[in-house]
Amino acid sequence: MSSRFLLKTVSWLIALTLIVLPVIGVLEGWFAANRWPVRFLQVEAEYTHVSAEQIRAAATTQLGKGFFALDLDQVRNAVARLPWVASVEARKRWPDTLILQVRERAPFARWGAARLIDRDGALFSVPGGNALQGLPQLEGPDDAQAQVVEFYTSLVHEFSGSGLILSGVSLSPRGSWTLTLANGAPLLLGNQPTAASLARFLAVLPQLSAAHPGGFQHVDLRYSNGFAVLWAANPAPIAPPSDSSKTGAPPAAKANT
Repeated sequence: MSSRFLLKTVSWLIALTLIVLPVIGVLEGWFAANRWPVRFLQVEAEYTHVSAEQIRAAATTQLGKGFFALDLDQVRNAVARLPWVASVEARKRWPDTLILQVRERAPFARWGAARLIDRDGALFSVPGGNALQGLPQLEGPDDAQAQVVEFYTSLVHEFSGSGLILSGVSLSPRGSWTLTLANGAPLLLGNQPTAASLARFLAVLPQLSAAHPGGFQHVDLRYSNGFAVLWAANPAPIAPPSDSSKTGAPPAAKANT
């Protein structure tokens, strides 16, 4: 009785193995990958900084095991390693298609000498990032990045309508703030900047600028009741040419008739 039971059990195990093993083999990509290959790759992306060829090249390295064995996490990770990629969504569509949705990083500002901040607040580095134009220059300790970004964002509103273009914000290791304008002029705010001090300066700037058409080179707003301005030298007026400098023949006399 025990021998017959043992024989039946072994037979069932063998039969189960013969059924399960091929299924596992297909799912793991051990064999039959060519029978159910991934034939089509559908990509949805912005293609601003990442090309379709780059995305396809990264994803193709993971397609060799067939439709069932395709590991979507590995595909996501392979594409996400591209420098400009922020996130990747991957899904399969029966019987032979892989669909990728790729979101690129949107640069918001420069951070320090070589890195960028995207619009999600994440730091990243990309080849050729220094060549990007029109980004504000933000600087400070890495653990103060969010604070610097928030301060810059609030200042953009303050400067609107002033005629000045804010191009950078810097926070020193000692906690001192400096603003930089598009013309390179610095505005020193100190360790405890207040909206009132900046607003006071911007309010009187039109009247002060009328007397100084050359603009200013430096502004110190660290005073509690005022500010100091270093004005650029006004351009020298251009003198009209003197009579002696005039050249050319005199007008011809009108003939009498």
